[in-house]
Amino acid sequence: MEDTYLTISSVSEGYYTEKRSKFYAFAHHVETPEEVKELQQFYKKKYYDARHVCYAYRLGSDGSIFRANDDGEPSSTAGKPIHGALLSANLTNVVIFVIRYYGGVNLGTGGLIVAYREAAHDAIENAKVEGRVEERQVEEQLTFKFPYEQLNDVMRIIKNMQPRILNQDFQATCSITLSIRKSLMPELTQRLSQLRS
Repeated sequence: MEDTYLTISSVSEGYYTEKRSKFYAFAHHVETPEEVKELQQFYKKKYYDARHVCYAYRLGSDGSIFRANDDGEPSSTAGKPIHGALLSANLTNVVIFVIRYYGGVNLGTGGLIVAYREAAHDAIENAKVEGRVEERQVEEQLTFKFPYEQLNDVMRIIKNMQPRILNQDFQATCSITLSIRKSLMPELTQRLSQLRS
């Protein structure tokens, strides 16, 4: 069971130039499409004089949520190559924006595909060199309710298996919300449910 994924921890930049066109790439860690929209507005405003602000992202531990945007470039010449760079690096929860300043010479579809891919690839390579690519664990959450008398037993399992405690409420009926690596969830569930028998 795959329960880790690769992402980047902080912003990384890349650059590519071809026939006086300049391509500036910015890779960000993101968790939601809303964050992508905010960043898109930020780059559109910051580089208001640029011809195109293209991007692609992958979200979810398996990268199953994705989008590519050509922002006026010929279809599939910008967003798709950026997405391809994310795929080949096996990165997810990442968006890469590539801002293009037109240099006066048309690059053609092949030239555009190379330029957007190389700019995105440069941002990814710089993230690797700077130690910003990191492996994260896929976690699952569980809320467990139990009588107060079982508190010590529950805490012993928690001490042993080391899940993160997200929330706890110790009244007459206790409740605890835990987050643990996906591959360990079946064992945690089993050990807690054995307390009930």
